[in-house]
Formats: sequence, structure tokens, C-alpha cells
Amino acid sequence: MKSPIAMQNSAVSRNAIALIATVAAGAAVYWLRDILTPLAMAIFLLIMIDGVKRSVSARTPLNDRMAGIAALTLVVLAFFASIAIIVNGAAGFFGEASGVSQNIGPRIDQIIRDVYGLVRLDNPPTAQDLINGIDVRGYLTSMAFQAQGIASGAFFVLVYLGFLLASQIGFQRKIVAMFPLKAQRDEAVAVFKRVRGGVEGYIWVQTVTGAMICVVAWILMRAVGLQNAEFWTFVIFIVGFIPVLGGAVAGLAPPLFALVQFPSYWPALILLIGLQAILFIVGNLIQPRMQGDNQNIDPVVVLLALAFWGKLWGVVGMFLSTPLAVMAMAILAEFQGSRWMAVLLSGDGEPYADEGKQRRKTASKAKAPDPVETEA
Repeated sequence: MKSPIAMQNSAVSRNAIALIATVAAGAAVYWLRDILTPLAMAIFLLIMIDGVKRSVSARTPLNDRMAGIAALTLVVLAFFASIAIIVNGAAGFFGEASGVSQNIGPRIDQIIRDVYGLVRLDNPPTAQDLINGIDVRGYLTSMAFQAQGIASGAFFVLVYLGFLLASQIGFQRKIVAMFPLKAQRDEAVAVFKRVRGGVEGYIWVQTVTGAMICVVAWILMRAVGLQNAEFWTFVIFIVGFIPVLGGAVAGLAPPLFALVQFPSYWPALILLIGLQAILFIVGNLIQPRMQGDNQNIDPVVVLLALAFWGKLWGVVGMFLSTPLAVMAMAILAEFQGSRWMAVLLSGDGEPYADEGKQRRKTASKAKAPDPVETEA
């Protein structure tokens, strides 16, 4: 019988402490989610503001101070405008004027009858029969609390963002005090730039590809006459930042509501085929090419991060799951003991894409034949 691998006591103790610390950190993140969720969103907005500031400063004659004010104004206004559009758009869509609330019951009854007739079954149930066992009041109460939580959460995000912006004044002095040696300080700054570059690259790719999807989706929805096409277009753009689930919502929600609005099934079928086609093209052809080195994350890690942070922080966790995974990979790759975890998180085994490209370039040069020897 083969004897088990022997490990030194120090290694066993170190691994046990790391495991306990990981479990404790996960529990703390879950218990403190009401505090950490707006803080994480504020940090995300801070990175966005910094990226917009550098872009404005590079493309306009504004100095750093004015570019920072312009970037802050743009991001904050966009943040609150997004919340206002979703809340007001949802209220208007489900209001009495839209007709959806009156048609949803009879339309579901008709769909059930058509399905039963297609498979040749008798006694189809009604929509009322299906929802009798559902606590509708409880769901409505939960939705009301979630809406209230969004409003209060937005306020705390703004408060955190203000304090983060104020703390940036002494950030450079803190870096110097933490890393007195220039080599260590340069390495810390390089890690920060990698994290910032990964998050900004993710935002850029999702924004551009989301805009492409929204243009086609808006044209399709206007062509079939779907109500509140602009509202659905904005929803598709926002949910595009949530991996996996965002594509499912974007491709299925408008066709489902087209079933309620129209007496015919053709508008819903057109929307379903058109949206699935554009999502497939963008997700499999355009987005991978644009991601390049900005999001070198394994797809399985993206899915696990979505499930993990969604379980801990809900919708906000789903929204931030990929940026948090990018941050984790960049930080873990800096330490020798945790670099193997960064390798597992990466898509091609190279946590730092620039190092991977340089290594592959060097390898290709080494394999290339010498032109002098080839001529000889």
C-alpha cells in the first residue's frame, strides 16, 4: 500500500490557517453585506470616474481638476439616471395606461388553451388556477422592500463615493509610507494599474457590445411595435453587465411580454429569433475579440463568481462578480504562495497577459530558423 504524502507541520498549519481565514472572510462578507455592498459599488464607480477623467483629460484641453469634476458629474448623473429610468419605466410599463395589467390574465389563459389544444389535452387550467397557490401579496411586499433598498443603497453609495474621493488626497502619501522602498512602491503601483486596467477593460467591452445589442434590439422592438421599446432597450443594456443571466434576460424578457401585448405569436417569435441571433453573434464572435487581454478569466470562474457573489450580495454581487474576479486574479498573482490560484483563475494560464504575450513572442523567436543558416 502506497504511503500518503508527508507534509511538514509548518505547511499543514499554514494551510489550515489559510482555510480558516478564507471561511471567516466569507462569513464576514455575508454578514456585513449591507455595509460592504454600497462600498463595493462606490469603489466600482470610483474606478469608472478615474477612467473617464483620464479620457477627458487626454481628449480635451481641460486640466486634471476640471476633468475630474466633469468625470464625477457624468458618472454620478448616469448612475442616478439609470435608477430613475428603471423605476419610472417599470412603473409606467405595468401601469394601467399600458394595458399590460388588464391583458396579462386573459392572454395567459389564451396561451394555455392554445398549448393544450396543440398537444390535444382537455380541461386547460386558467391563470387564476395557477396563481392560487402563490403568495402574490408576499412577492409584492418583497418587491416593495427591494425598491426601498435600492433607493437607500443609492444614497449610501453616494456617501461612500464622497469619502473615497476625499481620501484620494492623501493616497499618494499613504503609498509612500506603506512602501518606503521604490522597488516595492513601483510593484504596488503596477498591481493597482493591472486591477484598474482589468476593470476598465471589462467596462469598456461590456459597454460597446451592449450598445451593439441595444441598437439591433431597439430596431426589432420598434419594428414589431412592442410597447416601451426604449425602456426594454435600457434594461437590456444594464443586464448586459451581468454574465450569463444578463443574456438570458435580454433574449427572453421582451418576447415574453410580446406574448402578452399581441394577440398573435409572430411578434414574439420575431423578437426571440432576432435577439438570440444578435446575442449569439456578439457573444461568440465580437466580444471574445474585443476582450483580448483585458479579461483573461476562465469561463468557469466567471460562472462560479456569478453564483458566489450573487449568493452573498444579490443583484449587486452579480453585477460586480467579474470585476471582483479580475481584482482577485491580479492580487493573487503578486504573491508566490498564491500565484497558483491566479493561474487557475486565468483563461490561458497567464495571470498577466502582457507577460504571457512576451513569453510566447520569445518562444516563437527561439523556434524560428535563422535566415542566414536557412540560406546556407
